[in-house]
Amino acid sequence: MKIRSMMIALALTSAAAASRAAAQADGKALYDEHCKKCHGVVGRPPKTMKEKFPKIYTFDAAFIAARSDDSVVKILTKGKNEDMVSFKDKLKPAEMMEIAKYVRELGSKSHP
Repeated sequence: MKIRSMMIALALTSAAAASRAAAQADGKALYDEHCKKCHGVVGRPPKTMKEKFPKIYTFDAAFIAARSDDSVVKILTKGKNEDMVSFKDKLKPAEMMEIAKYVRELGSKSHP
């Protein structure tokens, strides 16, 4: 009976840890912390960033149509040209995937 109680406690602890991890990997919060400064609140880089980095991506329908979540994660992991740094030392793979999902969500929205 003791072993069964310990197994149940372990399962509940694991479920709670998984729930916390999911909450921590909130795509919007991660985007706001790591991406918003350059790519803008809604996925459109501010004018100053466009002038400084002419090749910066805008997260619009064309961007989304051309990329999967995995390709966005790849860019986050490796960086892109000399302007986009790698985030492999700042973000976990699961966090990068949450950002990718959020970026795709931004690109699917219509913005004035």
